[in-house]
Amino acid sequence: MSLERQWLVPDWPAPPGVRAFATTRAGGVSEGPYASFNLGFSTADTAVAVKANRVRLRRLLPQDPRWLRQVHGTRVVEAEGVEDRPEADASIARTPGTVCAVQVADCLPVLFTDRAGSVAAAAHAGWRGLAAGVIDNTVAALKVDPQAVLAYIGPGIGPLHFEVGDDVRDAFTSGDAGAAHAFTRTAPAKWLADLPALARRALRRCGVCAIYGGDLCTYSDALRFFSYRRDGETGRMAALIWREGPPAL
Repeated sequence: MSLERQWLVPDWPAPPGVRAFATTRAGGVSEGPYASFNLGFSTADTAVAVKANRVRLRRLLPQDPRWLRQVHGTRVVEAEGVEDRPEADASIARTPGTVCAVQVADCLPVLFTDRAGSVAAAAHAGWRGLAAGVIDNTVAALKVDPQAVLAYIGPGIGPLHFEVGDDVRDAFTSGDAGAAHAFTRTAPAKWLADLPALARRALRRCGVCAIYGGDLCTYSDALRFFSYRRDGETGRMAALIWREGPPAL
């Protein structure tokens, strides 16, 4: 089976000139807890295996992905100028062929484009980044009408498995009382957090109404997805997006 068929293509009405997909754990050479398509050099997997997996990925792309050094923050960078993995959690690209990429293993990857296909972006949205505003910053950096933006929420930990404490709930509800609807109490000072719902809330707050995905849980599907919360020692997947065609006007 080809890698393309083992991975996930977003189900969203992106323009023909925008390409995107999310890898799964299938199709690589890594072994043990990293089996098999681990893309993360930050893991304890062998560098040889990760490099081999990245070579396989590169064959499906117009150029090398513009990898980031993700820190659960809110910084957004222009992917065209990315060198040496800058500290950031989102990137945007307007030049055809420039590949935005984020790595995940429970945090949400959120991909963006607009109806004209003039821009592409990828954001790494764990709870810290979401609470701090990584989606808000990414939408602002697109510099297009939010009503024209399309957003796809890729695989991440689902609402039945992401248990958090009061500190996480407070990080969201202190500035947005309505965010309380995304939390279900399980015990004193313990909550199940609906990360996709919080991402949708952030997108709508920014004026983005065309929101897709958000229904694939990394924790509950060990055959397809890496999950740090489930396994601790695990690999990293990637979500990637780029533009084809003429330069954006």
